[in-house]
Amino acid sequence: MTLIDKKLNRRSFLKVSTLAGGGMMLSFSWLAGCKPTAEEVLTMPDEWFTINSYIKIGENGAVTLFNPNPEFGQNVKTSLPMILADELDVDWKNVFVEQADFYPERFERQFTGGSNSVRSSWKPLRTAGATARHMLINAAAQTWNVPAGEITTNAGTVEHTGSGKKAGYGEMASLAGTLEAPDPEAVKLKENSDFKIIGNSKKNVDGAKIVTGKPLFALDHKVEGMKYAAIVHPPAFGMKLKSFDKSSVTSLPGIQDAFEINIFKEDYNRNFFDTTTFPQIIAIVGNSTWEVMQAKKKLNVEWEKAPDSTFPMAGRGGQNMDIKVPGGLENSAAHKEKMAEYITKPGNVQRKDGDPEGAFQKAARVLERTYTAPFLAHNTMEPMNCFADVKGDKATIYGPTQAPESIMNALSSSLALPKENIQINLARMGGGFGRRAYSHHLVEAALISQKIQTPVKMVYTREDDMSAGVYRPTYSATYRAALDENNNLLALHVKAGGIPESPLHANRFPAGAIDNYLAEGWQIESNITIGAFRAPRSNFIAGAEQSFLDELAEEMGKDPIEFRLELLKRAETNPVGKDNDYDPKRYAGVLELVREKSNWSTVPNGISRGVSAYFCHNSYVAEVIDVSIKENQPVVENVFAAVDCGIVVNPDAAANMGEGAIVDGIGNAFYGEMALENGVPTKTNFDKYRMIRHSEAPKKIEVHFVESTEDPTGLGEPLFPPVFAALGNSLYKATGKRLYDQPFQPQIMQMENLRM
Repeated sequence: MTLIDKKLNRRSFLKVSTLAGGGMMLSFSWLAGCKPTAEEVLTMPDEWFTINSYIKIGENGAVTLFNPNPEFGQNVKTSLPMILADELDVDWKNVFVEQADFYPERFERQFTGGSNSVRSSWKPLRTAGATARHMLINAAAQTWNVPAGEITTNAGTVEHTGSGKKAGYGEMASLAGTLEAPDPEAVKLKENSDFKIIGNSKKNVDGAKIVTGKPLFALDHKVEGMKYAAIVHPPAFGMKLKSFDKSSVTSLPGIQDAFEINIFKEDYNRNFFDTTTFPQIIAIVGNSTWEVMQAKKKLNVEWEKAPDSTFPMAGRGGQNMDIKVPGGLENSAAHKEKMAEYITKPGNVQRKDGDPEGAFQKAARVLERTYTAPFLAHNTMEPMNCFADVKGDKATIYGPTQAPESIMNALSSSLALPKENIQINLARMGGGFGRRAYSHHLVEAALISQKIQTPVKMVYTREDDMSAGVYRPTYSATYRAALDENNNLLALHVKAGGIPESPLHANRFPAGAIDNYLAEGWQIESNITIGAFRAPRSNFIAGAEQSFLDELAEEMGKDPIEFRLELLKRAETNPVGKDNDYDPKRYAGVLELVREKSNWSTVPNGISRGVSAYFCHNSYVAEVIDVSIKENQPVVENVFAAVDCGIVVNPDAAANMGEGAIVDGIGNAFYGEMALENGVPTKTNFDKYRMIRHSEAPKKIEVHFVESTEDPTGLGEPLFPPVFAALGNSLYKATGKRLYDQPFQPQIMQMENLRM
């Protein structure tokens, strides 16, 4: 047995009660008295996580878990109950899952993002399940008058072998609900070898509902008498509303009203997720989505240039800061020129080991390369939408959001209602990738409903969604390597920045493996609104770093995998510096596994092969991509991925998530690009914003997991960043040309007579 390794307060951890009609309910929290700072919440170290949830065991033995985390395809609604059910020792077929709505007083942290759901819930859910099992055993011991230590559990039953007595959990649940909860510190957890559900694939609990069209999404939600709304925002970044004539649309069929909305109050102090490009918009309300969308096209509206502005924001760590938003109409061409200028300037030194400047002066050769990537749109399948019913002093919101707690302050301020009078009900999301952490659409719908005092469903068009901001930033990174006359690596220098943030992770590999190392960052202010995009910052810097390491390995005459393993061995046995944020042994483990599974040294005829590896969100991933050339175009044939994310709870779901991340990465690497001309996004629908097609997905994807006894770590994001370099490195071998700028496809189209 494994003892829980945290000191817990029993009273703060568990509350036990008897259900009406019989059965028991447990509410539980993890380190409820240990509140994290805002920065700690975002990084989620093990010592600071807070979670609260409910378990119900009915008289019939059925077990219900209220899943606190919003579900948007990462399968937490299935995987989290699996953890609980295993420690509870219940038959999986008797487990039912309900999506919890937003109740901060019950669940405390209901955030989906950062690949933290399983990682952060692992110990609390196991402890809660084990505690419930312990209480059921005690109830049976009391009922049968036998020692609790002689009672065993299996598949939802308690049994005493000596007396032959056996009962289902349901028979003991009511009595268990009256017993004192045990001290969580003394609760014994299963050994990993005793898991019956964890590590065995289970189907998505919503799968049947999804394929049969059951109403799970906010777009499905309807109430009698509700209205429909559309929003109109400025046509360009750097512009704002001047005036509009609502009479130009109110005479149209089905149109009720058109009015201005100011999303934030002037004195409101925004938080990290209160991002929105256009806080002043126009709402059009009518009888159907079609009618309000047609009215948008005929609205007579004037816009004007927005001046430079600032607004207050509560930053990470709880410190307030002023966010500067420059005026002007920005252009992608000017962005590239400015980033090229910043490459030549000194950056902000974020890490320095040894004497990199001296090493470069002594170098026999210097290899220098610059990599860039554009803004990217999230392009979730389901556009932004929300249902709201605000009447009097009460508000009910039903919408897709990754971060309900982060938008509550804005809702309360904008509606002038106390938080306790606002209920957010959580809908399943049709994709998120970080976009739905920015939940201004909830405020917009609520303000519209409050204005008309009628329930309303607000739906963005695809054009609204793609032109309203919250993009992946545009980035640039320059890498330099100093080599001596024998091709030994003397020093490495990375200078990385972007608009409006830097992608640099200064303490990640290859930091810690090189004696002379320098990392600098820079950033350029912009009025283009950005936000978290699958594996923020890592999604670019991994591609730049791993592409450069491949090119460096070629210059040094080394196999790309062997070269990386040599560096990792140095980081393991004789590390440089003390702030290296990765485990070199686990890092090397995924490279060795992907080398084995891809049969790296034996490349099939007609195949060009590239490799990449990266650490982010506490997990390690290495990928090999095979490319062929057919009809003068590259075709991704095979992808091999090796993943170390600790214990894998639901293998099929984990592999599915990995496959999705890989396909998504390939599509973005080939085609993803959001350009701007005079502040106007040039691609506002899928006719111009190229996405990967079914026929372009890899013919085969293999996702292999390292066998591990480590607690689970992140999975939703870590498989995404390595794709870009693995693809880029394979394309180099196929075409003979290095690709330094994303997306790759425009450069490929300019090539003639590809090598293969």
